[in-house]
Amino acid sequence: MEIREDDPSAIDVSELLKEHLEEMAAISPAESMHALNVDGLCIPEITFWTGRVDNELLGCGALLELDSTHGEIKSMRTSNEHLRKGVASRLLTHLIEIAQSRGYTRLSLETGSQPEFGPARVMYARFGFEECDPFAQYKLDPNSVFMSRVLD
Repeated sequence: MEIREDDPSAIDVSELLKEHLEEMAAISPAESMHALNVDGLCIPEITFWTGRVDNELLGCGALLELDSTHGEIKSMRTSNEHLRKGVASRLLTHLIEIAQSRGYTRLSLETGSQPEFGPARVMYARFGFEECDPFAQYKLDPNSVFMSRVLD
């Protein structure tokens, strides 16, 4: 799988992000949904990557710089056709490596507390993320799980 910086507004990527937002809206109450749309992913503080094989989009992920030492993982999504094939793990490894190369000492994320997010929480825990208090702009929310890990 080739992982590369990409444009969230590219046709195939925007379709994957639309699918992501629709599924998140079906699971999470509107006030608890923190997934970003294409415009939200196009701000200067966010770097966006896709994973592809032969130019076929398998998944995506983004890194938001909260400050010079703290990053946030955003928009981790695997195409439904490629679930459980290691796509998310490869993308997460890449995001962690980028965060370390930028000198971040902490990497955090928000995910859902609903059962549908269970596999994601297990994967993040495998990568050393632990539950934490809300960070950045987030507030305590029973529909959210906040996770963070210290980086070397």
